[in-house]
Amino acid sequence: MKLDHEIPDNLLYTESHEWLRRDEGSPDIATIGITDFAQDEVGDVVYLDLPPDGVAVTAGEPCAEIESTKTVAELYAPVSGEVVAANRDLEEQPELVNASPYGEGWMIRVRIADGADLDGLLDAAGYRSLLQAG
Repeated sequence: MKLDHEIPDNLLYTESHEWLRRDEGSPDIATIGITDFAQDEVGDVVYLDLPPDGVAVTAGEPCAEIESTKTVAELYAPVSGEVVAANRDLEEQPELVNASPYGEGWMIRVRIADGADLDGLLDAAGYRSLLQAG
């Protein structure tokens, strides 16, 4: 498979194509979204159903819904914890997920309940290998 998708080295990844970035000032807070590969696969995002603040999410379980012109997909939580913020800008501008999946297109911020959840995530090299094997 030709790899032409952006895969930032400073993020962690899931096999279901979510990314996680730990907050530099608060390492127990993580920002989560879908990868460049995932946004390309789902197509033009037209609607997101994001969880409200305060909701508990469980690692590996769906926590949001992504609707595109091609499909409806789930956002799976890479870690367990509590949603501390959802990107409400996406309600008016869902296309930010396609235009800036690692920037303005982030989806939720979570307070990590158990740092051990991070051990099951892939680094950038591992995620590249996953896509190449795909």
